[in-house]
Amino acid sequence: MEGMGINYQAELVGVLGQPVAENPTGVMQEAGFAAAGLNWRYLTMEVPPERLEAAIAGVRALGMRGINLTIPHKVNVIRFLDGLSEEARLIGAVNTVRRDGERLIGENTDGKGFLRGLRQDAGVDPDGKQVVLLGAGGAARAIAIELILAGSANLIVVNRGKERGQTLVTHLMDKTGAAVTLQPWEGTYIVPSDADILVNATSIGLYPNGKALPDISLAAARNDLLVCDAVFNPAVTALLALAKDRGMPVLDGLSMLVYQGVIGFEMWTGVKAPEAVMKRALARALAEC
Repeated sequence: MEGMGINYQAELVGVLGQPVAENPTGVMQEAGFAAAGLNWRYLTMEVPPERLEAAIAGVRALGMRGINLTIPHKVNVIRFLDGLSEEARLIGAVNTVRRDGERLIGENTDGKGFLRGLRQDAGVDPDGKQVVLLGAGGAARAIAIELILAGSANLIVVNRGKERGQTLVTHLMDKTGAAVTLQPWEGTYIVPSDADILVNATSIGLYPNGKALPDISLAAARNDLLVCDAVFNPAVTALLALAKDRGMPVLDGLSMLVYQGVIGFEMWTGVKAPEAVMKRALARALAEC
């Protein structure tokens, strides 16, 4: 068989996290690789925090083309990388690593995935829009940075913990100079009438607590308020169901999850991702949960 040009070696990517067994990203990526005719494999690997440095050394030694990071590694991984994209630097967290020759470069595709869904699926450009963001964690930070970079006119962060909320607001203002304000979430938060986009970046409504609803009121909101949820399981959260009942447009978390994966796929492979195939595969996987 020598000289026949046969190549049995697969290119490797994957995800590092703890816990990680229920992470469905591999299903989506493997479906994409198959549809694109690529001999690539996506490995789902549980790595405790004390072994992260060794795991990244393993990524280098094995010649892996890239990696995803999930809880609890998105911040700690930065010190083991060779560089960061501008977005990852601004966010202060990495969810995707791509290989550039011998260098490993940290990226953050979470906010980019949300932004692509906003434009492509909801048909809304955030430029000049006022946004209300519920939550101040990692997802909120990534989404906020991308919205600011895309030209959002004003960003209101609403969070139960005042200290954590202020930390995010200060970070965003220091890094971008944007107009960001913190509003207290004490009791029921009333979404203002001048808000264009509402984003739930908390875990409220995530399976198995799919009926949980953020303590907010949409009574004063306009009918064309776009209501977005970063929660992807269930696809239609209680918040989105409430908005739909009021006739408001919605954007589900499945969109963000698919597009952040699509962007990672394209970073790694240099090939246009089969978006529809990847979305169907992910939706099927989540339906089986």
